[in-house]
Amino acid sequence: VPPSPTSGAAAPPLRGWPDLREILGRPGLRRVFAKPAHGSSASGVLAVETASGGRVRATTSVELTPSGALYNSLRLHRYEDEAAIAAIVDALAPDGLHVERWLPKASQHGRSADLRVVVVAGRATHAVVRTAAGPLTNLHLGGSRGDLAAVQAAVAAAGGSWRQALEVCERAAAVFPGTPCVGVDLLPAAGWRRFAVGEVNAFGDLLPGLAGLPGGPAEGTDTYGAQVAALPHP
Repeated sequence: VPPSPTSGAAAPPLRGWPDLREILGRPGLRRVFAKPAHGSSASGVLAVETASGGRVRATTSVELTPSGALYNSLRLHRYEDEAAIAAIVDALAPDGLHVERWLPKASQHGRSADLRVVVVAGRATHAVVRTAAGPLTNLHLGGSRGDLAAVQAAVAAAGGSWRQALEVCERAAAVFPGTPCVGVDLLPAAGWRRFAVGEVNAFGDLLPGLAGLPGGPAEGTDTYGAQVAALPHP
């Protein structure tokens, strides 16, 4: 998983923008994701990066109105005014913010790429490649489905193992044994050889028209059919 300065029992809570600004000044943390502790579908997530001269930029689904109100938007917004970024962070921080290092990801056709892998009853059943021009690849925020066969070929060409990538997702799902279906966000490092787990989503199965992985337990079945088939039968 990406390193996080806010995780663990000894980590202090992030109280607002000054705390996040301090984190951004630490080695290896000039680019981070700040995620609400309770949320879904990238609502309130900020991809924050700093540059020379103290400049800062945030990409997020949060829309900040002139009155200071915040709205979740289906259009990504990019902020370069530090006061605006601070206002968003200060508004979200009281509900809890998780901060993690922004890992450089692999690309496909010049676009940032990652994968959503659905795990049902402990087995990886479905996978979709998500690509975007920016850091947030969520399909409902303008991301596009990529080429899974090309990903599998890239992993093999890099000396990696597609099966091992799926096993990473299955091990992540096993941390939540009471949840029969999860959607794992699998982050491929540049070069397609190594992978990290970005998130494990309780509601990660909304992938219309996506058939199960060939040779897997849900081959030819959508995500919902796979879950029904995995239910215990008398």
